[in-house]
Amino acid sequence: MIFPDNAYKELNLFSNFSEAADTFPNIPIYFDNPLIGFPDLDLETTYKKAKISIIQQASRLKQLGIKKGDKVIIYKSPMFDTYLMAVAVSYLGAVPIMISFHLPVEIMTIMCSRLENPWMIFDTITASKATDISSVAASQLIELEKLNDLSIETVAEQEFLEPNAISYMTHTSGTTGVPKLIAHSAQSMGWRTKWQKNIFDLIPKKELVAFHISPVHSRFNIGISSLMSKGFPMLWIGNSELENVSQTLTKFKPFALETHPNNFVQWSHLAKKKPELFSSFNYFHSTFDAINKGTMDIFLNASHCERPVFMQVYGQSECGPMIMKFHTKESIESLDARNMGVGMPELTEVRIVDEVAKNLPANTLGNIQMLSKGRALTYYKEDTRFTENTYDSWWDSGDFGYKDEHGELFLLDRQVDLIRDVESTLKIEDLLLDKLDFLNEVIIVRGKNNIAQPIISVMKNNQMDWEKWWHAISDFPLLNKPLVWDYEKIPRTATMKVQRLKIEEDLKNQ
Repeated sequence: MIFPDNAYKELNLFSNFSEAADTFPNIPIYFDNPLIGFPDLDLETTYKKAKISIIQQASRLKQLGIKKGDKVIIYKSPMFDTYLMAVAVSYLGAVPIMISFHLPVEIMTIMCSRLENPWMIFDTITASKATDISSVAASQLIELEKLNDLSIETVAEQEFLEPNAISYMTHTSGTTGVPKLIAHSAQSMGWRTKWQKNIFDLIPKKELVAFHISPVHSRFNIGISSLMSKGFPMLWIGNSELENVSQTLTKFKPFALETHPNNFVQWSHLAKKKPELFSSFNYFHSTFDAINKGTMDIFLNASHCERPVFMQVYGQSECGPMIMKFHTKESIESLDARNMGVGMPELTEVRIVDEVAKNLPANTLGNIQMLSKGRALTYYKEDTRFTENTYDSWWDSGDFGYKDEHGELFLLDRQVDLIRDVESTLKIEDLLLDKLDFLNEVIIVRGKNNIAQPIISVMKNNQMDWEKWWHAISDFPLLNKPLVWDYEKIPRTATMKVQRLKIEEDLKNQ
């Protein structure tokens, strides 16, 4: 496939936002709920109005003492204003640190201690935790609701960091312990937006794009910056509950949708029950992780567009979007859902290596290593942990799979999730979700005696059908009897990834 080739440009968060607002001033941005940090934007704004509000908030932050080079933790409810606050922080030449509101005090205390006297912006959702974090000085806590009441004395001027300096931080998912802080620069993020803008240029119409993505994920920044560079109208869906999604899609009828794989699974039951809600979509985009075939098929068939496309993207926060595959109603019929696709020429690629990083031939299982021009700089204050995963320009993903003779990547498992006698836990999860439509989650973890332990969740208003379960797994490797958990009780990260190692640890302790 031949991709468009956008010019490379370093990504300064505010400068990108400002240029988009100047080029496309009246392009709308819609929200499903009001924003605590930007109440003046209401439920609908424009690029230009949002830019003005960002400068106002940046001016308030400067009055409170935030200056160029300061680290500013944004630890609040997962709404679009999380990103807008990051843009305001970057306007001052300070460094936004994007941290999930899920993280508890003890974890936050460790992470914040790495940041040399940071500031923290919090809201009512995180207030009870923010004030208990001992590694953030009380004088440097900023309550978002009160920030709006501060009168602006002087409009702040934009300040700039060096293009290769750390200018933005996100964190790892935390599925394997205390999350690591991932450091990005304007230079590294610029390569990621080039990748994303090339993708957006494949869409011929600038119509409404809906998205529900964790605003602290590195994907959010890259996606929004790229959408705005191209002048797309945007719809932020902050509340993923089915009733709200139904009402929002009925009102707006968007053209494209991006969300996390687990949200697609969650919403697939809505798409089956009310397919008309998704009939307007021509493009679906799954963020940074594997998704099962049956879920993609449901959304493609709900669309009334002539040739809807489901784009599956595999990547990691350290490297950005990497590998992609485009699916249609026709191609999905013969798809192996473990096939992630290919990289973007001259920007991203993967290789398969053995335990000593020696290249392996096609169709040979091994460790997946990534080459990305947009690779992050380091783990902040944990450089050794970062370099442990680097092999010259290559990054060890921690994933396990193979490339076929056509160069397409097949993702089988996380290296740490490999279980005796099970070639791919992800493949089993996909197959069970496809076969058993009364389930909305299937997780395979390492159980007693290293035997695979399924954790399953039954869709609301459905019953567990044991006969269908045992029939479905009849030709699978040995599995323990599944544990049936409530969907909401399954531990997850901010991006809805299941915390598999935490589940394994909890099971060991029972």
